[in-house]
Amino acid sequence: MDAALPTLVQRMLQPDFYPHPVQTPVQLLQTHISYVFLTGDFAYKVKQPTQFGRLDFSSLEQRAYFCQEELRLNRRLSPELYLAVLPIYRNDGGYYLKLPPDPSSEIVDYALQMRQFDQAGLFSHLLNQGQLTAAHMQQLGQSVARFHAIAETNPEIQTNGTLESLQAIDEENYTLTQAYLGESQTQEQWQQTRRFTQQFWQDHQDWLQQRQDKIRDCHGDLHLNNVCLYQDRIQIFDCIDFCREFRHIDVIYDVAFMVMDLDFHHRGDLANVFLNTYLEKTGDYEGALLLPAYLSMRATIRGNVNSMTAQNIATSDYRSSQKLHWQNAKEYFALAHQYTQSRQGQILLMSGLSGSGKSTVARRLAPHLNAIHIRSDAVRKHLAGISLDESGAGPDSIYTPAMTQRTYQRLGELGISLAQMGWTVILDAKYDRVQLREQVMIQAELAQIPVQILFCSAPVAELRSRLQNRRGDISDATPDLLFRQQQAFQPFTATEKPKLTQFATDQDLGPQLTSFCKYLAKTDNVRLI
Repeated sequence: MDAALPTLVQRMLQPDFYPHPVQTPVQLLQTHISYVFLTGDFAYKVKQPTQFGRLDFSSLEQRAYFCQEELRLNRRLSPELYLAVLPIYRNDGGYYLKLPPDPSSEIVDYALQMRQFDQAGLFSHLLNQGQLTAAHMQQLGQSVARFHAIAETNPEIQTNGTLESLQAIDEENYTLTQAYLGESQTQEQWQQTRRFTQQFWQDHQDWLQQRQDKIRDCHGDLHLNNVCLYQDRIQIFDCIDFCREFRHIDVIYDVAFMVMDLDFHHRGDLANVFLNTYLEKTGDYEGALLLPAYLSMRATIRGNVNSMTAQNIATSDYRSSQKLHWQNAKEYFALAHQYTQSRQGQILLMSGLSGSGKSTVARRLAPHLNAIHIRSDAVRKHLAGISLDESGAGPDSIYTPAMTQRTYQRLGELGISLAQMGWTVILDAKYDRVQLREQVMIQAELAQIPVQILFCSAPVAELRSRLQNRRGDISDATPDLLFRQQQAFQPFTATEKPKLTQFATDQDLGPQLTSFCKYLAKTDNVRLI
């Protein structure tokens, strides 16, 4: 047993500490603020009696309060995992998890009891084993979107979305980072990254004001090690409990943590799937405008956490653990700096009849290009205020000329604004008329944003079959629309043809997508991932 560990921790590693059968040996997981003991059926979490920044677990009363808060807050997302807060007693120099018969026993700490899950189900483990899939990230994106939709918001919570409060958190973050200059962060990285975020919030105060209703009681610590599969269902756990300001945040700041964590692990493709799923489900495409600063802040936080852990970790493999955390900290700080670098945005304009494979091509391209994929079907339903799963083709149809005009206008506005912030944006709609395509291309030219047109086609019989067999998609298109769409489709003009790439979606898409990505790479318009 490691003598460097506190006496209580050493006692909790002994099987007879627990009032139930345990799986031996009891495993210890340690972070910079807590100890977690894995006993088989149950896991027990004890907060370290520490204080720094906005975290204060120094007193027994504080630890009792925040254990209860952790139980309450995490039951929002994973009620099956979070069971109870249990007192830890001391009597005659010994520690007990259940009340000893001696009435003189005193409570010396508290343990949060949780249902233990197989650590192989952690998203971090699945990623390391090559088992984390795009389907997992789609499910996670939908789960987070549903949670954010019902997460509490009120005027008190929204005070944390002001410029002043954000700058205060930001400044604390970079002040903490100063302690690690020369160790895990360079002076130049620190200065440039700090200057970028300070200027970003100054320049975009109007965005913060417009997003007050997006400041909600979120998770606050949404990364790969806090998501798992339990009984084949995604569970999100271990939210921020010690500081409301770190949890009362813009929903897109919550999302940014997972995106950043996947980027850190060189899986930008999965990050892109998660982000696009979330944005489509919520319709909060404007949130992506804030991501450069939020991603950088998240990476800086992880750099700080790893630096602190390297300084404070107390285990038998101290030297190897310390080296690993310092290396991780360096990589997080480097990533934070990378997010601040300017990028050339661009717009990819999908075009083609219903069923022609536009969304299929767009979905396959987006992860390779780190592109924001915006479908007209989703935009139309968000504008109409109906669920993506609900049909909009009934008696009160949302497919009127007026709604179509609103939908394309919204697509164009989103495409231009996001591309101006350095995103590659895929606008996924029929774009069957010259006027609709011109509206985007003229605005893009004025903003010096490159545009590519991707025309998808397949034989009409194939289109009809696809539409007849389509299941579980948000599109309401049916086969009877095809003839009318064919008649309405306007040929590409001489101005458009140099920007045009055709995809025959009844053939193997792999070579076509590879060829297009190589072409884009040569134009230096986008950075492939």
